[in-house]
Amino acid sequence: MKQYTAKNLNDVLALAAQDKNCSLEDLNYEIIEEKKGILGIGNSVTIKAYTLNDVKEFLFDYLGNFFTEIDYEIEVEITEIENGFKVKLNSDNNAKLIGHNGRTLHAINTVVKSAVNNYFKKKYNLLIDINNYKDERYKKVKSMAIRIAKNVKRTKIDAVLDPMPNDERKIIHQALTNFENIKTESEGEGKNRHLKIMYVESK
Repeated sequence: MKQYTAKNLNDVLALAAQDKNCSLEDLNYEIIEEKKGILGIGNSVTIKAYTLNDVKEFLFDYLGNFFTEIDYEIEVEITEIENGFKVKLNSDNNAKLIGHNGRTLHAINTVVKSAVNNYFKKKYNLLIDINNYKDERYKKVKSMAIRIAKNVKRTKIDAVLDPMPNDERKIIHQALTNFENIKTESEGEGKNRHLKIMYVESK
């Protein structure tokens, strides 16, 4: 991440924005060092600055190195989403990269997301998908959740789902948010974290 130094924060931000050819609003920064001189002489502020394009370039480089090390040829497509990126991957052996029940794909997503957030010291949403596996998985998870919620509402008996990744639990939470007489809660820790779909009386 590139560093910039100027007499004050306004000047150093303007310098970074000019160098990166972006607006101040598009600039993310972290103050590294701030020096106070005598009577204002010798003042300086040093920052690390980056834009979303820098994050995207980091992703391309990281994924390129990652798959080169495991001897995989991979196509990478990155698009911006709300506060983050969606990464589409495609290779000659997508099934192996997805893994059983998407576990390998989930592990790849966790490693890459951690690398991005640690490097830029900021939490970004990151969704890595392979051959549209996640999109299809979300449709199946949502359909399953609605079917189970209808059964819970009919029988008034709560249902406990199998452990699943955070992004899939989030899809179910969203799908059932306005479902009448139904409430969802996440339970458990780590790999055992799962969803409970519960019946609630109308207020």
